[in-house]
Amino acid sequence: MSVPVTGRASADAGESAWHAAWLPPAAFRELGSRGVLVHGDGPLVDTVLDEVSRACGRYGGRLWHGPPWQVDADLVLALLGAGPVPNAAAETARLGATPAVNGTGDGSLGDEGYLLARVDDVTVVLADAPAGLLYGMFHVVRLGAAAFDDDLPAQRHRPALDRRMLDHWDNVAVHPVSGQVERGYAGGSLFWRDGAARHETARLRDYARLLASCGVNAVTVNNVNVHDTEALLLTDRLGDVAEIAEVLRPYGIRVHLSVTFAAPVVLGGLPTADPLDERVRAWWAAATRRVYRRIPDFGGYLVKADSEGRPGPFAYGRDHADGANLLADALAPYGGVVRWRAFVYDHHQDWRDRSTDRARAAHDHFAPLDGRFADNVILQVKFGPIDFQTREPVSPVLAAMPATRLAVEVQATQEYTGQQRHVCYLAPWWSEVLRFRPRGAAGGTIADVAAGRAGTGGGLVAVANVGDDPFWTGHPLAQANLYAFGRLAWDPLLDPAAILDEWIDLTWLPVTTGDPEALRRTMHAVMDDSWRTYERYTAPLGVGFMVRPGHHYGPDVDGYEYTPWGTYHFADRDGVGVDRTRATGTRFTGQYPPPWSEVYESRERCPDELLLFFHHVPYRHVLHSGRTVIQHIYDTHFAGVEEVAAMRERWRLVAGAVDPAVHDRVAERLDEQFRSAVEWRDQINTYFFRKSGVPDAHGRRIH
Repeated sequence: MSVPVTGRASADAGESAWHAAWLPPAAFRELGSRGVLVHGDGPLVDTVLDEVSRACGRYGGRLWHGPPWQVDADLVLALLGAGPVPNAAAETARLGATPAVNGTGDGSLGDEGYLLARVDDVTVVLADAPAGLLYGMFHVVRLGAAAFDDDLPAQRHRPALDRRMLDHWDNVAVHPVSGQVERGYAGGSLFWRDGAARHETARLRDYARLLASCGVNAVTVNNVNVHDTEALLLTDRLGDVAEIAEVLRPYGIRVHLSVTFAAPVVLGGLPTADPLDERVRAWWAAATRRVYRRIPDFGGYLVKADSEGRPGPFAYGRDHADGANLLADALAPYGGVVRWRAFVYDHHQDWRDRSTDRARAAHDHFAPLDGRFADNVILQVKFGPIDFQTREPVSPVLAAMPATRLAVEVQATQEYTGQQRHVCYLAPWWSEVLRFRPRGAAGGTIADVAAGRAGTGGGLVAVANVGDDPFWTGHPLAQANLYAFGRLAWDPLLDPAAILDEWIDLTWLPVTTGDPEALRRTMHAVMDDSWRTYERYTAPLGVGFMVRPGHHYGPDVDGYEYTPWGTYHFADRDGVGVDRTRATGTRFTGQYPPPWSEVYESRERCPDELLLFFHHVPYRHVLHSGRTVIQHIYDTHFAGVEEVAAMRERWRLVAGAVDPAVHDRVAERLDEQFRSAVEWRDQINTYFFRKSGVPDAHGRRIH
């Protein structure tokens, strides 16, 4: 459904054909109705000026960036290095706030940090660098009226992770299987259309605003599966990448490019891509030099190699450190990084061989290489050992490579979580991952791994969930996942419910025509537990997959059970689950450090939600909950459908309180979610009833 919705395409375009998401004009009301003084210069300061100017033009405030300076300002946005503010009241406020900068640490706010304080009836944002001023301005927007409360405490804000990135799986040319966007559920690409760049500056600029406002500072603009047309972005079509970088740059977002490891062969005409061949090294050095001539702030390369048919160093008898270091050497003179994905496994496995385990592959390939990667190599590791399933243990690779820069990769695009046709708020899941302590209570968290020592970590990465749909993410409620990713990448300790409140306040409450608190309650009722609701009516107890092969939407319990992809549940008449123990199984549990290696090894200690990931158990095995495995399967699948029915009814009750186009799109998606949940319930319950022969204890209908 394509509908006109309120938005903003550019400074003077008024309304657009796409939704404003969490930056509707009304979100800027408090900022735009004040007197604002901006002190400092630079391209990102110009962006701050542009944002404040538009807000003041709409809501009657005033903006000053030069003489006359003797004005009454409610808000001062100042770079510390710009010197004193030539305005007595504003300078007094700035000086009053400055001691709080030195309150902890070395007093530095860093390249992206800022201080927010309230002094003598003036709100002050101080920053060392223009990016900090931009993020500080968006924080004022986030707070709204609270930013001007006299009891506002002085707070320093710095991102916990320096690298906060979205990977777009967008194809320049429409791929015959994966289309314009691989695993895209929100229409076409924002960057490309039918083999060419879109050149739609207004929409791309609005996208940059959305990303900067929640903290994202980097994107990869093309698919990790680099096909023939996309390979040319490194050479013949580099100008298209430079154009995108030009639009994103004013919001502090650096562009990265997915490249094929075979580029010297497919683009350079060399007979080899061997990473130790001097001709290959020279080719990459020359190609990279040309990139930085066109895009001086280029971020670096993203590489998927020796995985699912992608070329890599294995073809030449080399390992992944050899391959990654080749590109790292080419990027090093310019400060660029190579992001090397650890998603490497054999997708031609023999399903009859139970000793083969896809979950082991990344650790087997990469853990022995710890310490061999160059300083500007970032190993990008999926949060779980399989493939973005609704429930997986945290990947053991994230605890196994202390001498390597690691990035944690999550999936905002809902490939295995309802494909943006189902409500599935993912922040609670991501938060669990980021807070997980792989070495036990005394050890660091996964967020600490992503941060690295002294900010040298690889950060947090999400596979993007946006497209050219009017609502950006197809499902308007899926916008929350994009927002939450940025906020968790900035601060992994944020409460997912609090992030949801921020998103509700910015997206819905400024424009509601009904009771704001009623709408807030509805949003929380629909979204808070939606990830677990999705889990309840899909694959149980961590077993994963059970989806239709290829497109991965809807149930197919045996869809991957006898294929080469290595994703199995091993259900038989006696039980279900994969034995990954050291004692009798694939020995995957041994890849974890204590205490988790022992917890996962034990049926009795293994968490219920991961039991079938690590163990093959009888259907009458009793969980910690007191229910048997088979009864848990029945109960959760019936409960999941009931919860979706309740979501749908709650949403119907807020009709009239939100934009009709938005309400209709969400209602349409909830209808599909209910239909799909019923299908999942009936197929899963019937499958396991027929396998086990154990009836439902409550006598409900199972086909």
